[in-house]
Formats: sequence, C-alpha cells, structure tokens
Amino acid sequence: MIENQSDNIDNKENDVSDQDNVPEDSQLSEDPIIDNHELSSQKTEEINTEDLKNTISNNDARLEQLEKEHETLKNQYVRISADFDNFRKRQSRDQDDLKIQLVSKTITAILPIVDNFERARQQLKPESEEAQALHRSYQGLYKQLVEVLKQQGVAPMRVVGQQFDPNLHEAVLREPSEEFIEDFIVEELQRGYHLEGKVLRHALVKVSMGPGKQNSQEELEKDKVEGDIDSEENTSENV
Repeated sequence: MIENQSDNIDNKENDVSDQDNVPEDSQLSEDPIIDNHELSSQKTEEINTEDLKNTISNNDARLEQLEKEHETLKNQYVRISADFDNFRKRQSRDQDDLKIQLVSKTITAILPIVDNFERARQQLKPESEEAQALHRSYQGLYKQLVEVLKQQGVAPMRVVGQQFDPNLHEAVLREPSEEFIEDFIVEELQRGYHLEGKVLRHALVKVSMGPGKQNSQEELEKDKVEGDIDSEENTSENV
C-alpha cells in the first residue's frame, strides 16, 4: 500500500517535469493564429465598409433616378390635367353654343308672331265691352309669350335715342331731325332682340341725318322768297 502511494507520487512528479519540459515552439505557434484572426477580422471590416459605401452609393443613384421619374410623372400629370380641363371647358362651350343655336333657330321662327301681336296691339282700339274683353284675352296671350321668351334668355333691344351701331342695328331710312343729332336712332321700325348677350335679330331703325341739311334747305328757300320780294319791289319802283 505504501509502495503504491510512493509510485503515485513519483508519477505526479514525472508529469510535472514533463509539463516543464514542453518546448517553447508550441507556445510560440499560437501567436500567428491570433494574428491571422485579427487580420481576417480587419479585412472583414474593410469589406463590410466597402459594401456599405457601395450600397449607399447605389441607393443615392436609385433615389436620384426615382426623383427624376417622379418629376417626369408629375409634369405629365400636370399636362394631362391641363389638357383635360381645356377639353372640359371646350365641351361645355360647344354645348352652350349648340344650345344657343337650337334655341335661336326656334325663337327666330317665333319672332314674326310677336311682331304681329305688337302691331295688333297698336292698331286695336276696343270700344265695346265685347271688344275690350277680347283685347284683354289677347293681352294675356301676348304676356305669356313674352314671359316664355324671357325664360329662354331673350331680351328686347332699346334703340331709340341710341347711337347707330351696325353690329346691333340695320338702318332702313335716314332723315333730318331737330331732336337727334346725326347717326342717332330716331325711330324703331322693327324690334331687335338679344339671346344670352348675343344678337338674335338686328333692329330695323330710322337714323337721324342731323338738323344741318334741313336748316340749310330752309335758309335757301327763305333766301329765294326774300329775293323774289326784292325783285318785285324793284319792279314797282321802276314803274
């Protein structure tokens, strides 16, 4: 038993001595492994940094491209929106013009009836009770017709005393006038009408020539009469 213990002690001593006799090369060989690991880590960090820079650069380029595409699409949208707005306005304007043309054609055919109503109103002078009742009925129909024209946007022109305008009026007669100066309307021969601010029918009018020619004619006649009187007086004196 004692021998075994002594043997164990000897074995332990041998192990310790073996560890002390480990060659130094085995310890030194661990240092290059550590250096290689550090180099590998450094290279990995450099690669990661380069990849990150490339990624950022690619993202910047992509962002710039997307901004350009966005600007292009925005310009296209603005242009299309403007074109659509112009198209909508043009369609609305064309529809309004078409509506006015259709209404104008219909109302132009009705206006002679309105003229006849107005002429009859000026000429009729009811005296009996029956004639007055008929006249009132006629006036009621005339008012209804005028009201329908107003609802359609028709408005009569007021021309007497206004300066002649070939865009609105049609001159049928010209005559001297003491009341109105030259190129002013003396009388309305046929009423003109507007439709939605546009001329539906020109007014037929009589235009003043001014008082100048009439006065000069009267002066010539007066001078002629005075000349005849003077000649008669001279003749009587000679006799």
